[in-house]
Amino acid sequence: MILPLVVVGLGNPGNSYAEHRHNAGRLALQEIARHWRFPVFTHKKNFALSQGEIAERRVFLLKPLTFMNDSGQAVGACASFYKLSAESFLVLHDDLDLAPATLRLKQGGGHGGHNGLKSLNAVLGPSYWRLRIGIGHPGARDLVTPYVLSPFSTTEKDHLAEIFSRIAQHLPLFLQGEPHLFLQALSSQVETPESRFPPPAE
Repeated sequence: MILPLVVVGLGNPGNSYAEHRHNAGRLALQEIARHWRFPVFTHKKNFALSQGEIAERRVFLLKPLTFMNDSGQAVGACASFYKLSAESFLVLHDDLDLAPATLRLKQGGGHGGHNGLKSLNAVLGPSYWRLRIGIGHPGARDLVTPYVLSPFSTTEKDHLAEIFSRIAQHLPLFLQGEPHLFLQALSSQVETPESRFPPPAE
């Protein structure tokens, strides 16, 4: 059996948070769903899921219905229900330490102070894949919370719309086991990961 890939878009649920910087991962996921014409998300216990196919690979798109700090509960419930390992997950999330719209891809590692990743690590362990979406830093620690919980500017939205579209368009490269080519297709300002996406288990 070929295991599905689960693409997770981190963010806070609800319309009041929808356009916030902290929801960059969820916004990218929504563009993937639109681009590949995935069906409407259905609500499970504490996550919303849509199933489809990209590059002849079964793919789940997952939105946690928990708040960011409890993302691990939602993703862990999906992993348990479908009997999936952490390596089956690609998590899209915002990153303060990267310049706006800069992308980095890696497998494994710490949470870097990101509460969503901290929650995921506690439930899944650290070996899932992460696509880090840069949102920039406000410049002072006490400004971080209001910054991430504020909407993107019009300029940021325009730039990110292009980035999200390219993520969706080139996602098949990742599914085909070529994460370095996936990033090269996204932007010239990329970091080539040392590890490769493992082939699907038969």
